Amino acid sequence: MPISVILAHPDCQSFNHAIAHTALTELRRNGHTVCFHDLYAEAFDPILPATEIPRGVALPPDITVHCEEIAAADGIVVIHPNWWGQPPAILKGWVDRVIRPDVAYRFLEGDDGEGVPAGLLKAKAALIFNTSNTPQAREMTVFGDPLETLWRNCIFGLCGVENVHREMFNVVVTSTPVQRRAWLARVRDAVTQIFGYVQRQGTPI
Repeated sequence: MPISVILAHPDCQSFNHAIAHTALTELRRNGHTVCFHDLYAEAFDPILPATEIPRGVALPPDITVHCEEIAAADGIVVIHPNWWGQPPAILKGWVDRVIRPDVAYRFLEGDDGEGVPAGLLKAKAALIFNTSNTPQAREMTVFGDPLETLWRNCIFGLCGVENVHREMFNVVVTSTPVQRRAWLARVRDAVTQIFGYVQRQGTPI
């Protein structure tokens, strides 16, 4: 089962990287094929040029690879911190350039973009891991958890992914090693719960 994993955090020593490593290990242990992108390590260019906006244009080779992978994925994992209630700019740029018309969604015939598009992503599920330094109660009562709306409704829901699961780990800055180990156990459990196991030669992994 091909799974696309996208990581967006500039510090390779961050807990986000620990989440990514744990998720990748669990996915591979469970028999999945993984396409992994560390956007900062790859120096992904988040700027959407005007030349890429029209439908049907020739895309740069690296963007083409991202588009092909996300279109072919049966599952998607996204890992990033909560910065001002948003993903890091590099990940927002990845969405702008990769989650594009005729890859992730398509407007119906006669619709110039004012209607509700049809989702094209074949992924059966999406799993988002976020980190935050805001206590959960304050996140919900003061900010309204904008990342939940962004990923569930504005992105994956619109693009046809109905099963969207999100895990938030907070407060990271004051967390202990014991707490982080417990969080990573949650990552392993979520990966297996959402994507399951793949059989090889008829034998469950």
